[in-house]
Amino acid sequence: MDYFLQQLINGLTLGSIYGLIAIGYTMVYGIIGMINFAHGEVFMLGSFVALTAFLALSALGITFLPLVLLIIIVVAMLCTALWGWTIERVAYRPLRGSFRLAPLITAIGMSIFIQNFVQVTQGARVKPLPPQIQGGISLVSLDGGGSSVQISYMQLIIIGLTIALMIGFSFLISKTSLGRQQRACEQDQKMASLLGVDVDRTISLTFIMGASLAAVAGTMYMLYYGVIDFYIGFLAGVKAFTAAVLGGIGSLPGAMLGGLAIGLIETFWSGYFSVEYKDVAAFSILAIVLIFLPSGLLGRPEVEKV
Repeated sequence: MDYFLQQLINGLTLGSIYGLIAIGYTMVYGIIGMINFAHGEVFMLGSFVALTAFLALSALGITFLPLVLLIIIVVAMLCTALWGWTIERVAYRPLRGSFRLAPLITAIGMSIFIQNFVQVTQGARVKPLPPQIQGGISLVSLDGGGSSVQISYMQLIIIGLTIALMIGFSFLISKTSLGRQQRACEQDQKMASLLGVDVDRTISLTFIMGASLAAVAGTMYMLYYGVIDFYIGFLAGVKAFTAAVLGGIGSLPGAMLGGLAIGLIETFWSGYFSVEYKDVAAFSILAIVLIFLPSGLLGRPEVEKV
């Protein structure tokens, strides 16, 4: 039982990171109906920016950890927000009225560009970071043995921050003027424009918000695993996209649910079976769910506008 609970905590932590990235995918798809395949690289950029900011603060002698964490998260969010805005302006806005495959190709091109840009500027070697947040909480053993369930402070921060961001973004989408504009653009961009909604601005802000969440996920990933490289965005992006599809592309709660599901599947499969086949297990579950629920767990069937 202790081992099960430990894997559950590990899975929720990993799933929280996937969920934060998946929200970026689902927000963009919900408004313009296209997948931002450069989003995984934005997550990777957030990790590298956070690491660079951390090293810069250390060189300046700023070591108070709560302040350091706040600064590196804010810096990473600002930098990735700029990249998200750039991706929308370069890869999507000029091709918004074109055939649907064109933005997909440019997004993949942007993904390759960012990946190689980081490889050239930062090098291909992995970048390690010693653990910054150590310690945790030991729960009482349920098996009556000597072992116990460990919840690290880093895991608590990741899960707590994810819950807070999920609540905040749900409130923003459902209660604010920007959220109403985003929902209007999701339903009908042309009608929203006729009613006074600045569609271009709304779409740009959506890219910026998704990129900012990816930066938070990238920072948490760097602090949790302590090692990053230029290629982490590809695999994490694919997993997060899978999570968005599993939960129901276009649904914010579905993206988070899908992220948690993928994280739990990977963790339990690695813990009880073979770690080499954890990706096979995750994608197999996705295929099975989509056979019976083509729109995902919380997705709505797409209604064709005529």
